[in-house]
Amino acid sequence: MLNLLIADDHSIVRRGLRQILEETPDIQVGGEATNGREVMEKVRARSWDALVLDLTMPGSSGLDVLKQVKEHSPTLPVLILSMHAQDQYAGRALKAGASGYLPKESAPEELVNAIRRICAGGKYLTVEQVLQLGCLAHSAADRPPHESLSDREFQVLRHIASGKAVSQIGVEMKLSVKTVSTYRMRLLEKMRLKNNAELTHYGIKNGLV
Repeated sequence: MLNLLIADDHSIVRRGLRQILEETPDIQVGGEATNGREVMEKVRARSWDALVLDLTMPGSSGLDVLKQVKEHSPTLPVLILSMHAQDQYAGRALKAGASGYLPKESAPEELVNAIRRICAGGKYLTVEQVLQLGCLAHSAADRPPHESLSDREFQVLRHIASGKAVSQIGVEMKLSVKTVSTYRMRLLEKMRLKNNAELTHYGIKNGLV
């Protein structure tokens, strides 16, 4: 029996995941978490066969939580389940240690298959992800500018493109205003943009928000 920890800040999503997974004879949901702090508490408290993790978590981003999980439990398989575009996040999630990435609109059967695959030591990617990652690996020079950003810079870009002020971003990311401003200056330089308006336009045009 595979014992899973599921992490999502929406109770309806967690309930739906539990219902789908507990209809499967070889899978049970042994725990739930609603934020990054709870994820780490439960990961430290006991062993799990796999973690199903949402990318959008209150307080800390799913990528930050993923990195913390892998630092504590390097062999724990983690399946990212997200509403974010897979072409924007799958590569970052895998680089941070995820064993698979699945869009939330996927069929229940695909979720079960993905969990079984990662618990058996494999990776789970959709056909679209394989093609996308393959293209990125062979055409680095043609990558969009945001692909060169660090995870933190990418998060700041998404927040700015969503219309948030530096102070608000600092609260959500638990960073000082000065640190957020530094990330903003770095990403402007890397992307060769001038101001927040251009960042917002870029983010909307490229489907980052």
